[in-house]
This record gives sequence, structure tokens and C-alpha cells, in this order.
Amino acid sequence: MGKSIGLLELKSIPVGIETADAVLKAANVELLTATPTCPGKYVIIICGAVGAVKSAMESGRQTAGIYLVGHHTINNVHASVPEAIVGTSEVGHIASIGVIETMTALTAVEAGDYAAKAANVRLMEIRIARGLGGKGFVILTGEVSAVRSAVKAAMNQLEETGDITSSSVIASPHPGLIDKLTN
Repeated sequence: MGKSIGLLELKSIPVGIETADAVLKAANVELLTATPTCPGKYVIIICGAVGAVKSAMESGRQTAGIYLVGHHTINNVHASVPEAIVGTSEVGHIASIGVIETMTALTAVEAGDYAAKAANVRLMEIRIARGLGGKGFVILTGEVSAVRSAVKAAMNQLEETGDITSSSVIASPHPGLIDKLTN
């Protein structure tokens, strides 16, 4: 079985912490993040086997109750998504970068998964809502044509929701910019 990722967003920090505990007690899943985000919400992201994530997410939805803002499960998530969320991606040579900005934390994770599955790119980071007013963004790298294809694929998949605010592809980024993005 492949890996799944589960995302829960709540409008209560205390109930968010309680929900994170319930999710971890419900099934054998890895907690990628459980953190307050702007504006006063709480995001929980878990990873694990498809069945375990499904079970944990059900427990999370029940515990969150009326405080649940949104939830999403991505089955067979691209292997680079969890690393990009926790900031442990190793990227090597950077020929170009792509950036996708989203209206929500959950959409940033979806955009990263779509992009990584669409072309031969490497996710550098998926930033979710902290200090971003509830928004998220994805930074990816690869050859220019692959980055363009990946960004376009994510944009096409999510255009109907209106959750993507903007995107950019930068060929041959300046070394000073690369240094700031990778440190």
C-alpha cells in the first residue's frame, strides 16, 4: 500500500491540540505538523499507510466537531511531499524554481502533490499558513521545462476552486536567491 497524507484545519487552537492527540491515538500515523497558523487556526498534517490515515482522519473529524474548517486526504501522495512540509528536502543543483501561492494551507499541500506528480521536479518547501495570513506556498525546482509543466499542472487542477492566487517560474535564479531559499 502507498502512503497517504491527511490534513485537518480547525478554528480552535485548544480543540486542535486535542484533535492532534486523538488522531495519533486512533492509528499508527506520523505527525508531520500540528501547529497554530494565521489567523488563529490550527493545522494538523499526518502521514502513513492509507488505512491508518483514513482511520485517524475519521477520529480527527469527530473530535474537531464544529471547529473543523476543512479536511483533505491525499492517497498515494508523492514521496517528496512529507519532506517538503517538514523542511527536510535535499535539492542539489537548482536550474530553475517555480513558486505557487495558495489561499489556504490545505491547497498548498495539494498543489505540491499535483506538481510533483506531473513532471520531473523536486519540491523544496511547502509552507503552510504560519506568518502568511492563512495562505500557503510551494517552491519547487528542476529543469525549466519541467518546472513550467509542474506549475501549469497544479494550476489546471486547482483553477476551479479559486484557491491559487499566483505563480511564477524563474529560470537560472541568482545564487544569492538560491542561498536564501535553501537556508
